[in-house]
Amino acid sequence: MTNSLRPHGQQRAPLPPAQSPAPGVPSPRPSGTPHAGAAAAPEVRPAKQRDAFFDNAKYLAIVFVAMGHAWEPLTDHSRAAEALYMVVYTFHMPAFIIISGYFSRSFDMRPDRLRRLITGVVVPYVLFEVAYSLFKRWADDDPSHPISLLDPWYLTWFLVALFVWRMTVPLWKVVRWPVPLALAIAVLASVSPDIGDDLDLQRVLQFLPFFVVGLFMKPEHFQIMRRREVRILSVPVLALTLAFAYWAGPRMNSAWFYHRDSAQELGAPWWAGVVMTLAMFGCSMVLTSCFFAWVPRRKMWFTVLGAGTLYGYLLHGFLAKGSRFWGWYDDYAWLSHPVGEVFVSVFAAAVITALCTPVVQRVFRFAMEPKMEWAFRRDATELARERAKS
Repeated sequence: MTNSLRPHGQQRAPLPPAQSPAPGVPSPRPSGTPHAGAAAAPEVRPAKQRDAFFDNAKYLAIVFVAMGHAWEPLTDHSRAAEALYMVVYTFHMPAFIIISGYFSRSFDMRPDRLRRLITGVVVPYVLFEVAYSLFKRWADDDPSHPISLLDPWYLTWFLVALFVWRMTVPLWKVVRWPVPLALAIAVLASVSPDIGDDLDLQRVLQFLPFFVVGLFMKPEHFQIMRRREVRILSVPVLALTLAFAYWAGPRMNSAWFYHRDSAQELGAPWWAGVVMTLAMFGCSMVLTSCFFAWVPRRKMWFTVLGAGTLYGYLLHGFLAKGSRFWGWYDDYAWLSHPVGEVFVSVFAAAVITALCTPVVQRVFRFAMEPKMEWAFRRDATELARERAKS
């Protein structure tokens, strides 16, 4: 994930305006693009260009997500796998969520954006929640497993969270101290065991600060993280983090990284929720900055895969859970050895890469990005635009 280095002192060009949407998130309208109600015909609008930096970041983050899921069964037998698991879980979802917030800056309840939110987030949530539940019934021999849209199972929590976060964007734009307020909400959630499991609100609220941070980031903030000194500093920071994770692994409850339970539910005193929420937010921001520092800005062979990360995220869950249901890690003991751990890592990266390809996107677009024109009323501006063309 290296980027071409410029000579020291040479002026860097700022990152181009973001044009690439995060999973299920429409991109901000570029400056100069006519409003939906403008009379200009669609063909005169400038073509949207994806920003390679964000596509690269999304692809590399989803690779770490898949690796983390593959390492989870190994953490009971390998301290090295446990250390890597803890480090990756500190930044991979925060990185995704920050990007999602960054591309949510233009959300304004406009009808076309609401339609995209429904077709790109709500519909995939319903379909995959049902599919995951049926898969668990079959693969885990658990016919009593309920199908409930109020209780997200496994990976679908992110779609619920994304919907809730997006709908609150107008609120964050009017409050005076959005990030401290979001942190306060996360802290309160971490000490509130009565929130329950409905819509996985613990995760929605505890991950909220990262979305709000992304919402108020600007291209120059990402440029700061691309500085040569930041990349150099990130190397010892990562090394020290891995060493600390190796020491802390047997001594720490990894459930803190999931942000899905309150402190009391984890058997800790309430004040531990306050301390851990703030500490982990700080650690996650540092490691996420280190991650962004090494994301290449130029177009790479995997850049095109950044547009399919939501496909890879949701589809690889069947294999990740199936490997547990079918006892692969128990049947093949060599997977717990160093060679097996390397194999598992490479296999997970290869699978998630394949699931992000354009071929897979075309096959599953009916579920992930359905047009559903039949379900929505056409507003007056769209009709006027069509009449103007004719």
